[in-house]
Amino acid sequence: MGPPLLLACLLAPLCARGATVPGSPQTWRQHEGLRRVKRAWVIPPISISENHKRIPHLLVQIKSDKQQPGGVIYSIKGPGVDEEPLGIFSIDKFSGKVFLNAMLDREENDRFRLKAFALDLGGMTLEDPTDLEIIVVDQNDNRPLFRQDVFTGRVVEGAEPGTCVMTADASDADDPETDNAALRYSILEQGAASMFSINATTGEICTARLGLDRETVGVYNLTVQAADMSGDGLTTTATAVIYLDDINDNPPEFTKEEFSMEVEEQAAGVDVGKIFVHDKDLAGSPNWLAKFTVLEGDPEGAFAIRTDPLTNDGVISVAKPLDHEVRDRFELTVSVQNEQPLEPAAPSSPRALATVRVRVRDVNEAPVFRENPRRVSVLEGAPPGTSVTTYTASDPDTRQLQTLTYALLYDPADWLQLDPHSGTVRTKRELLHPSAFLQGGWYIALVLARDDAEPPLSATGTLSIEILELSPQHPQLAHNWSITRFNVTHAVLAVLVELPEGPYSLPLLLRDSGTPPRERQELLNISVCRCGRDGTCEDGVLAATSAGAGVTLGALMIILGSILLLLVSPPLPVPTHPLPAVLAGLGAARARGRRRALRKGLLQRSGDDMRDNILNYDEQGGGEEDQDAYDINQLRHPELFSPRAKPPVRRDAPLSSATPSAPRKLPSSPSDIEDFINEGLEVADSDPSVPPYDTALIYDYEGSGSVASPLSSIVSSLTDEDQDYDYLSEWGPRFRRLADLYGQ
Repeated sequence: MGPPLLLACLLAPLCARGATVPGSPQTWRQHEGLRRVKRAWVIPPISISENHKRIPHLLVQIKSDKQQPGGVIYSIKGPGVDEEPLGIFSIDKFSGKVFLNAMLDREENDRFRLKAFALDLGGMTLEDPTDLEIIVVDQNDNRPLFRQDVFTGRVVEGAEPGTCVMTADASDADDPETDNAALRYSILEQGAASMFSINATTGEICTARLGLDRETVGVYNLTVQAADMSGDGLTTTATAVIYLDDINDNPPEFTKEEFSMEVEEQAAGVDVGKIFVHDKDLAGSPNWLAKFTVLEGDPEGAFAIRTDPLTNDGVISVAKPLDHEVRDRFELTVSVQNEQPLEPAAPSSPRALATVRVRVRDVNEAPVFRENPRRVSVLEGAPPGTSVTTYTASDPDTRQLQTLTYALLYDPADWLQLDPHSGTVRTKRELLHPSAFLQGGWYIALVLARDDAEPPLSATGTLSIEILELSPQHPQLAHNWSITRFNVTHAVLAVLVELPEGPYSLPLLLRDSGTPPRERQELLNISVCRCGRDGTCEDGVLAATSAGAGVTLGALMIILGSILLLLVSPPLPVPTHPLPAVLAGLGAARARGRRRALRKGLLQRSGDDMRDNILNYDEQGGGEEDQDAYDINQLRHPELFSPRAKPPVRRDAPLSSATPSAPRKLPSSPSDIEDFINEGLEVADSDPSVPPYDTALIYDYEGSGSVASPLSSIVSSLTDEDQDYDYLSEWGPRFRRLADLYGQ
């Protein structure tokens, strides 16, 4: 079978020899007698424009050169016929005409490839299948499309020209090989300033000139266009929104130069007021956020300034309580700046400083007890009406005259009475030992002070009263005698009424400061006598009282030894407060007549060298090395010490116009110390009023101007032998050593 014999082309066919064009007067035939040659039919691609509206439309007619008596049956197959999309093409099976039955869209299908068949009536193939290609010709039927309707970009204010921001790109569905898809971009609208330009080919948008200022225009809205046919065809538009990023090119400024506000005194942590600022930079950014500093007017840091993050205003608050009476006005110099550093090219602001005047309003303040608690001492068994103390408060409101009144807020034993105007506290009755209202020898009361303001304010003071005890077994002694603490190691004994002359024995309660306290009762012998002009007891009284009413060195050593044994007796816990053992015997006695006790040398010869020093006990100190004592090395090594040029003046000796004797020569060797001391004792025995400086010690001398007569030299026996100390052995093993030293 030879090559196919096909068709007459109706639109633009290219026919080989032997082809017949319909309507043509020539037809194909075979010349008899000639040799048959091979013929080949070529059907070039058939072009049809998309969107062709005249349908059905004849595209081409095909014919086979193998005509049969019964005729030829033609058919086509392929996309658009029996494959999707169906029904676009059809063929007349007898004439071979191919028709277009629907409009074409090049953007959906730009070409179709079909197969053409020629069959006899019996269905046998007469020709090999022939390719039939239909090309859809593009038309400019698609507008350009931007990738998005709104393009968003950012650029910093003050950017240089040529700084690119974004690209507004578009696409066209038409044939990219034709001018139908050749796009050009332009900016249709951007405002009068024309600060931006667009690349016509790429759609890239960049800055066009200087002068971008966010504070003037913060957002630019551009209308961008894309057109095909190289700008002459179909068009479309989009919006380009460009935001300017802020820089710190505007310093903050106070809205005015002076601000005034006021605050109540004693108010701490409260807000006083606001100082207002304005900043053109972006609100909420570090370029806008203000930072305040107090430059002058607040050296003590009484005020603080914080920034309100929402309004950017400065909030002034009180950092320390203010006192109207100390200072009622403040004038602060405040500066403001941003958290972010200012751009170097930005102008400085003349309104970066402001003056803030703060007035401190006076308010009523509560009274104040400057001494709180107040600690005083009262003798046990003190009679009603005994003055305890005057406990008053002060009013801080010095510029407002207010009257304070006082009342007892807490008086558990109903023991005290209080003057409501003066604050004087007195006893209403006796308070004897033991009492359930005493805590470790202390009575606690509370005093209320109230002012007369509206509303009134008050304060509470604690009154701690120490109850001193002459002896729990002899409360009647409080009517004649009183004992008060002088310091941590001494107490003062005084008479309250005029007493007859003669000897007196006072029982003393000695108590240490341990927890619990250790105590012991001791007797103190005191002589009341009539004094002569020179301040000494008259001889008759001395003779009457020389039988043992005085206190000698032996008696003093007994008392000291008793205290020492009490203090060192185990176990003694560490004291919680410095309450020393009370020792009365070297205090001052008060009487209406001027009395002085007889003097007598206190040192007696002893066969034992008890200690090198005289020590103070119950001081909780550093031991024997922490003492202010007499150094006996001066006697043992006299060559190391220069002799005194003039003997010291004895304050416990009566005034006398006699010339004091010259100092004796110090011993040349330690072996002569005993003779040196004996000579001194002999001098003391012969002239007791003016003893040498190294043979007697002074205890608790109060001076010649004291109201109470001194008891530094209590009338005592002329000799230690007059005292009977054998009873000490009955006190226990701790006192046997004293009994051996001073007993008969």
